[in-house]
Amino acid sequence: MNIYAIRVIYKHEMRRAFETVAQSFASPVLTTVLYFVVFGSAIGSRIESVGGVAYGSFIVPGLMMLAILTQSLSNASFGIFFPKFTGAIYELLSAPVSFVEIVIGYVGAAATKSLIIGLVILATAGFFVPIEIAHPFWMLTFLVLTCVSFSLFGFIIGLWATDFEKLQLIPLLVVTPLVFLGGTFYSIDMLPEAWQTVTLFNPVVYLISGFRWSFFEIADVSVAVSVGMILGFLIVCLSIVWWMFKTGYRLKQ
Repeated sequence: MNIYAIRVIYKHEMRRAFETVAQSFASPVLTTVLYFVVFGSAIGSRIESVGGVAYGSFIVPGLMMLAILTQSLSNASFGIFFPKFTGAIYELLSAPVSFVEIVIGYVGAAATKSLIIGLVILATAGFFVPIEIAHPFWMLTFLVLTCVSFSLFGFIIGLWATDFEKLQLIPLLVVTPLVFLGGTFYSIDMLPEAWQTVTLFNPVVYLISGFRWSFFEIADVSVAVSVGMILGFLIVCLSIVWWMFKTGYRLKQ
């Protein structure tokens, strides 16, 4: 394992993030704070509780997931797309660096940035609503697995995209609607029975449900199913990345 190469890629990506702190960290945190103000204070004052949890606290895990998923995708996709756009990717591919080391460097940096954002949002939420974490180990497990799996997904999007429009296509038209409809602001038990069945086809429901369980011990679906879903998604993403590097899809002309 070429640790030096991994460290160079990782440090380069992290330095790029800290050079644009306002865009990389402050912007998603500020956006989430606005959600707390609008949904937690304005709407939360009209909804007493959901599943025995105050509404302002209930939406915290969902808002964290919203920020983590979107930031993991954008960080990882842009991180690998930019070298493709400038042509620097060919220098990287011709260097004595394996695809495993490339993936660890880029995905590791993107997941780290998302993890930092998630923890900052959690700390910020404590200023607005009382937060209690029933299962800290599982909270961190869900947090890390989500950051890594969606950074891998973003990495795949960055390899697949051939222009900036395609780079934004899947995150904006597919992932963001799934997150908003995945129980970020509500429990699926609050939906009509027919919509509850439809919602179960949304994979984000399982992520938010499992993550919310780690806070409040309430879940819309089985926690074991939530863990299985995210591990399955992680394995699928790893398989696609391996196939793209093995075949040179969108990497070699």
